[in-house]
Amino acid sequence: MTSTRQRYVQPGAGKKEARYELVTIPEPFGPVDLVVDEDKVRAYAFAQGDYGSWYFGASPFGGPVGHALVLANDLLFLFYDGYDGNTAQGLHTHEHLTFHAPVKVGERVRVTGGYTEKYERRGQGYVVLEAEARGEDGRLLVTHVGREIMRTVAGEVVGRKSAGDGDGRRVRAQAREDLPAAERAAAGLAEGTPVYGPRRAFTQDQMDVFSWAGQGYSNVHTSMEKAARSGLDRTIVQAQQQTGLIVETMVRFFGASWFTSGDLDLRFVNPTFVGEALTVHGAVLGERDGRLELEVWTTKDDGTRTALGWASAALDGVTAGPSPLLG
Repeated sequence: MTSTRQRYVQPGAGKKEARYELVTIPEPFGPVDLVVDEDKVRAYAFAQGDYGSWYFGASPFGGPVGHALVLANDLLFLFYDGYDGNTAQGLHTHEHLTFHAPVKVGERVRVTGGYTEKYERRGQGYVVLEAEARGEDGRLLVTHVGREIMRTVAGEVVGRKSAGDGDGRRVRAQAREDLPAAERAAAGLAEGTPVYGPRRAFTQDQMDVFSWAGQGYSNVHTSMEKAARSGLDRTIVQAQQQTGLIVETMVRFFGASWFTSGDLDLRFVNPTFVGEALTVHGAVLGERDGRLELEVWTTKDDGTRTALGWASAALDGVTAGPSPLLG
């Protein structure tokens, strides 16, 4: 493949302004090709604070692999292929990721997708972006369905209180205090068994790397001026960066199974600002069709929940004992 990554790494360049009215359905983007090289892996590790050993040495897949969410923004920002990323003022509200195979460090990847839906709700224009990444041999790596409010004033819409899906299912975000926490996935875990992830705060330097400030993009995540224009008094952590904390927790919990069968369905319900610590929580829901299902959520130190959803992966192949993925 010939690399076409510069098509959306360069801001502007005669592209459309990122406004809801200009979105057409369907609107395809790509293909965009890139290499998941050591620099990309190191950049993601720094941005997330996730230095797991599988990303820099031996792994169950025969060598180093990229983080499960190393292609986070290559999928999410795919619309930069057709729109000027520096005019984007969206608010990510929903993220659904399915993991099919790990990407090898040094491998060339192709990302394709497009806008598949647009609609208005409570005076806001929403768009749905579906995208996928495939390895150089054509195997499917990860699929993404993201929903966002496009071109909004973030300060006017942040602060939702709960999350559910279209079938009325809601996240209770409660684990049983009388049960010990589970470090690894296993058959037979009781409903409500707690699962804990890291407590971590993101610095502005980490946010700049994650949100592509070094590639020329200025937004509410990287620019205090842009944040102030959106009614915020600080830069806001990208929702996909919060997602990375949950994915890191699931990798440690499920191990290699997460890279080949993981599924994560999240809603973002409150903002997180630069320097605010987040803690990842989970609670076992039960087993279905050979998969272990959990509720997952993130909280600030004051208990405010910022992201809520569901995660699952296949139990087949999950080994007992501590996770071999060490930070």
